[in-house]
Amino acid sequence: MTKQTVGEAIIARLAAWGVDTVFGLPGDGINGLMEGLRRNADRVRFVLVHHEEAAAFMAVAHAKATGRLGVCVATSGPGGIHLANGLYDAKLDHAPVLAITGMQESGVLGTAYQQEVHLDRLFADVAEYNEPIVNPAQVPSLVDIAVRTALARRGVAHLTIPNDVQVATAGDNPYEDVGPVREPATKPVWVPPPVRPADDDLQAAADLLNAAGRPAILAGVGARGAGALVELTADVLGAPIVKSLLGKMVVPDDSPFALGGLGLLGSAPSEDLMDECDVLLMVGTNFPYTKFLPEPGQAHVVQIDAEATRAGTRIPTDVPLVGDAAATLESLLPRLRRREDRRHLRRYQEKMRDWRERMAGLENAERSPIAPQYLAAALNRAASTDAILCCDSGTVATWAARHWQIVGRREFYMSGTLATMAPGLPYAIALQHEYPGRQCIAYIGDGGFAMLMAEFHTAARYGLPVKVVINNNNALGMIVWEQMVLGFPEYGVRFGDPAPDYASWARGCGGFGVHVSEPGRLDEALRAALAHDGPALVDVAVDPNEPPMPAKVTYQQAVRFAEAFLRGQPHRVAIATTILEDRITQLKG
Repeated sequence: MTKQTVGEAIIARLAAWGVDTVFGLPGDGINGLMEGLRRNADRVRFVLVHHEEAAAFMAVAHAKATGRLGVCVATSGPGGIHLANGLYDAKLDHAPVLAITGMQESGVLGTAYQQEVHLDRLFADVAEYNEPIVNPAQVPSLVDIAVRTALARRGVAHLTIPNDVQVATAGDNPYEDVGPVREPATKPVWVPPPVRPADDDLQAAADLLNAAGRPAILAGVGARGAGALVELTADVLGAPIVKSLLGKMVVPDDSPFALGGLGLLGSAPSEDLMDECDVLLMVGTNFPYTKFLPEPGQAHVVQIDAEATRAGTRIPTDVPLVGDAAATLESLLPRLRRREDRRHLRRYQEKMRDWRERMAGLENAERSPIAPQYLAAALNRAASTDAILCCDSGTVATWAARHWQIVGRREFYMSGTLATMAPGLPYAIALQHEYPGRQCIAYIGDGGFAMLMAEFHTAARYGLPVKVVINNNNALGMIVWEQMVLGFPEYGVRFGDPAPDYASWARGCGGFGVHVSEPGRLDEALRAALAHDGPALVDVAVDPNEPPMPAKVTYQQAVRFAEAFLRGQPHRVAIATTILEDRITQLKG
């Protein structure tokens, strides 16, 4: 009978925790771990990727969508280093992820051996739990602690293992015990603690909210699953709801209380509400862009957050309620008085109707080159009501925030706080594995797609019907405008010719691929891609001079924009023409 190795024991223990998928790329530093995956192939699926960064992103997406542990593996040295960007995405967006990496053989550590990188030191900042396994006796206790820590702290755990230890016999202790110790015994069990604020704090919050004249609610992704309670609270208080970008799917966009997002990608009514409210209820959000929150002293603040250290970090908070969003709202609602005066709410509902008309005016099917707003709106129309949109960072985030509507069972995922490029496609692949019967759409800029485009082949190899829609402006679109808003002409941000043929790449991988440059062909191309029984890609050439304008342009922003023009902005005529066309179409609407 083959003895169980450490690598096998680690994978078996993860299976006991309910882990059914591991994303990664093999290497000589984890051959023992890969053998463990082979021996447990009936319990744990291994998803082979083309780049370790993609494996980390896939683990993050799995964790964000399911709430369960995401797991990625990489070899020693460079393989492990490639995981770092995805792991920081997990850290900053509070997703439970376990990374397992290899190390060189224990007998040569410290000798500057090939690919000797002490990944436990490298990951010291990103990981909540970070340990090397140097003795077979440490398994399974370190695996259990790593998993519990990742789940409890909603962050990254990292285990790194010399490759000779990976192939050692599980349970063996090669050293003589010299202290009063024995190998710890543990079980793969963790239960989240019930978190409900104290009654006095709940009453203090209710007193503030009941006294509000112009109440507002700001909901983040921490309120996911509690959307119905957020809407019920809004109804009782007569309060409009503003959503953070990550919190977009908490409340449907067609809710009578929803005002859209907040910040540079948000809506004008949301900004108005933050400027006017006298009491703000923050639910499950640590919204970082403090410029868009009420000025200190303007409004009383009640903040619901599961983590005590986050309450009050963005704005002075009168009553921090430390607790789960749903449990806290359930306890708070009976203490709230229904506000019969609905004038405040109705005024913002009228503002939102006007805003939607403005956005609809930009979704112009007549313009060529294709307006990116029209692409986002066309995708919104074509997608199913249970579609999952995985959005990349960049200008696509603006168009998704404003033109992708959360209705039915739709979901929305992106790299929020890290705001890294390239996770859209790996996210969609991971979620298509998890939800095979749903549309999983990667909505990506050409810059982000190019970084990890090899993963389209991953989707094809696994027969995953992932849909990729590229908002292709042949540029780093967001950086164009970020440079200009500083008063600088753009530099080094447009890719130029020859333009890559992404549709041919998709077809070369065995998938569906089409390039669209005329608006009249867009709807048909999207329908064909969504109906295709397999991975599909629609590469859409959009207007490269369409600016992702903030909801309200400040005087300083306008001045800086003008300065960029005066200093020699190379595409100033085309940009000015596009802005003028936007204004005309909005007025027509």
